[in-house]
Amino acid sequence: MVLLRLLFIIVIEGKLEKSKINMNIKQLIFGFLTIGLISCNPSPKDKNTNEVHSYSDIHRVGAMKNVMWKGELGSSIDLDTITDKNGLYGLGPVSYLAGELLINNGKSYVAKVTSDSTMTVEKTYKTSAPFFVYGNVTEWTEFDLPCDIKTIPDLERFIDTRTTDYKRPFAFKLIGRVSSAIIHVQNLPEGTTVTSPDEAHQGQVNYNIENEKSEIIGFFSTEHQGIFTHHDSFLHMHLITTDESKMGHLDELEIGKMKLYLPKR
Repeated sequence: MVLLRLLFIIVIEGKLEKSKINMNIKQLIFGFLTIGLISCNPSPKDKNTNEVHSYSDIHRVGAMKNVMWKGELGSSIDLDTITDKNGLYGLGPVSYLAGELLINNGKSYVAKVTSDSTMTVEKTYKTSAPFFVYGNVTEWTEFDLPCDIKTIPDLERFIDTRTTDYKRPFAFKLIGRVSSAIIHVQNLPEGTTVTSPDEAHQGQVNYNIENEKSEIIGFFSTEHQGIFTHHDSFLHMHLITTDESKMGHLDELEIGKMKLYLPKR
C-alpha cells in the first residue's frame, strides 16, 4: 500500500521525469523485497531464543583441577549461603578434603571417615567446599533404563545420546537398587600439601555397596572436565543409600533395577 501511494503522488504531481520515476520504482521495489526476505528468514540465534527450559542454570564455584594440582583446599563456598533450597541438588568435597558433600532435594549431607569400614553421615549446611556444583530442579521426567545399561560408561553414553537437545550442563538422578558399587570418602590428613591427584587422595577410604536401595545424584557436562567432572568423564556422581547410612563419591557401579530422572524440559 505504501508503494502504491508513493507512485500515485509521483505521477499526479508530475514533478519527476519518466526516467526518474522508473528509477525510483526499481529502488522502492528492491527495498521492499529486501525487507521481506530478511523478515521471512530469521537467524538460528533468533529461533533459539524462544526455547524454554523448566530447570535453572547450573552454578559452580572453584575447580577440581585447582584443588588437585594447585592445592587450593580452602573454602570456595559455605553451603549455608545458598539461599534457594527448593529442589536444590549439589555435590563436591568438604574443604581440605576432609569428607564428601551431597545436597539431595534441599537436604545437605556430610560424610566423614571413621574407619576403613565405617563412616558418619550428618545432615547439615554448616560446611564448606573447595569446589562445588549445584542447581535447582523441581520437575523431573522418568526414564526406564535399557537392560544393557549397567556401568558408568554405559550410563554416560546413554545420557549423552538422550539429551542432545537439552540445556547443558544439568543435574540428573537415579533411584532404585544397586547391584554393586564402590564409593569413596576423602580423608586427607590435616596439614597435607597437595600438588597432584595422588597427593590429594591420601587417606581416601573406599566403601563397597552391595545390593542396596540407593539414590545417585549426578551432574552431566561435556564442557567442564577438570572443573566439576574428572578429565576423562562427563559425569560427577555421589551415591547415598536409602537408609542414609552411607554416602560418597561414586567410582564404580553395576546397576540393578533403577530409574533415570532427567530435568523436565
